[in-house]
Amino acid sequence: MTLTHSLATASTFAVPFSGRHLHANTLPGESALHLFAIHGGGAGNINIFSGLRHALLEHDIGSTAFDCIGHGRTGGAFAESSLLSRQQQAMSVIRHANIAPSTVLGISMGAYNAIRLSEMLPLQSLILVVPGIYTPEALNVPFGPAFSDIIRQPRSWADSDAWEILGRFRGRLLVIAAEKDGVIPLEIPERLYASATSASERELLVIPDAEHRGLLPIVLARPQWRDAVMNNVMRALPERQ
Repeated sequence: MTLTHSLATASTFAVPFSGRHLHANTLPGESALHLFAIHGGGAGNINIFSGLRHALLEHDIGSTAFDCIGHGRTGGAFAESSLLSRQQQAMSVIRHANIAPSTVLGISMGAYNAIRLSEMLPLQSLILVVPGIYTPEALNVPFGPAFSDIIRQPRSWADSDAWEILGRFRGRLLVIAAEKDGVIPLEIPERLYASATSASERELLVIPDAEHRGLLPIVLARPQWRDAVMNNVMRALPERQ
């Protein structure tokens, strides 16, 4: 298949938000399916999705992603944002781009945002990669010492609203975990999978010997894992009408 678009020629745009501009791009596909992606905290940015978005485009599936405040071209300080702000940033980009995502994919911290967006958007599927989950107490606390104090409490994630939200989700769910994740205990992706009792389909894929950082681009660059990951991703996407 000859690709008619690339990330280099994607439609780029900036969305005003709280005195800043969220830098985003949309890669259009001919299918009605569309994926919206949210990166994690730390050093995450829009580029982490490049390999996946190219792979999806080979199936005519478009995608949109953006740099959250404190990351990439959007810039600013990480402390200017919060979990709730990231959720609001995502909704601002979706509205500005006038897209109707069928799937939201979130990596690490972005997975929690993706889960909460499932109650705001008529999503047909969710893809959660090395998912970070948080107590609602941390939702509106700016990133910084106070936020860190909350999430560093032992098992602070145990009372997260993510479990109940996923219990109500009726679409397809794919959870991708790293066996040797030193950031996210394997108990979290396992419990997310178990919580999704109303999902039409659900899958938990644990990558052997893998670590947290950069999991998605790493596995897509390794032939022994690329096919398995992409097959699971394609199965998680809604069926084409």
